[in-house]
Amino acid sequence: MTLTISLTKTQFVFKYAFTKIIIKKMFKKLMLKMPTNILHLRSYSSDTVIIEKIGYITTIGINRPEKRNCVDSNTAKILENAISEFEKDNTSLAAVLYGTGGNFCAGHDLQEIVDLQHNKSNWELSMLPSRKYVSKPMVAALNGFTVGGGFELALLCDLRVMEETAVMGFYGRRFGIPLTDGATVRLPAMIGLSRALDLILTGRTLTAKEAFDWGLANKLVACGTSLGQAIQLATCLIKFPQDSLKIDRTSTYNASFNQVYDELLKYEKDNSKKVKLSDLVEGAKKFLSGIGKHGKTYNITEKESLEWENEFTNTAKSKL
Repeated sequence: MTLTISLTKTQFVFKYAFTKIIIKKMFKKLMLKMPTNILHLRSYSSDTVIIEKIGYITTIGINRPEKRNCVDSNTAKILENAISEFEKDNTSLAAVLYGTGGNFCAGHDLQEIVDLQHNKSNWELSMLPSRKYVSKPMVAALNGFTVGGGFELALLCDLRVMEETAVMGFYGRRFGIPLTDGATVRLPAMIGLSRALDLILTGRTLTAKEAFDWGLANKLVACGTSLGQAIQLATCLIKFPQDSLKIDRTSTYNASFNQVYDELLKYEKDNSKKVKLSDLVEGAKKFLSGIGKHGKTYNITEKESLEWENEFTNTAKSKL
């Protein structure tokens, strides 16, 4: 059985426009009591990241739909800056993170890893914003593929609204790409060691229903509705008295990570650097040549593994 987890361009444009209409109506009553300087919707967009301010909520959208919103180093820096600005903005109480074009985020841009082989002295595999503690609540709107570094980015958020057709997974496992953006720290605390190891070691696909049953997805919604539902959830959060909400949120994180959150994230980062760049490049080349996509490396046989190696070699020779 094949899951349909992406929308056509026409479907996405319609659903995105419809969602925006609903969002504006939803905020009409909410914004009646707001100061006039934050009443209207404000946009700050780049080519790869869309940043909008709707009342007290900041929405941050990864906008590389042609690559399923995989993140290169430039996009990672823009995301990091966007989240930092959200934290500094006293008029923004919560943020919603989403992806355009039918997918949340497909992880790191592996083409960039291949290109790194020519600049081995200056490389770092990271989503950047995922390696920090964010001081305000964030909600992730998950659709399509939430995989690899994109999965780690979703774990950065406090709450996750997931569409029924979306999937999660550490697909970089099959290509030798280590986890560098907080998954080894956050995931065991969220779902327990055994389930975390299941996902981290096998790199298997996790369906939306299973994610919801495990508590990774806080809310399961219909296809095409995750952004609107995530904003609605964020709206609930900003209605509460903020001082007590922030204090309880911070205390919960401290209890979960024994007050060594930053140290744990730093250890993960330093430990991941033990992986050889040449191994990363080889894995990235396999992905770009079409080998091992869509979860095929889970439960593979020795024969299938050998066939993949031969296929990779033949593909590489044909491009010489």
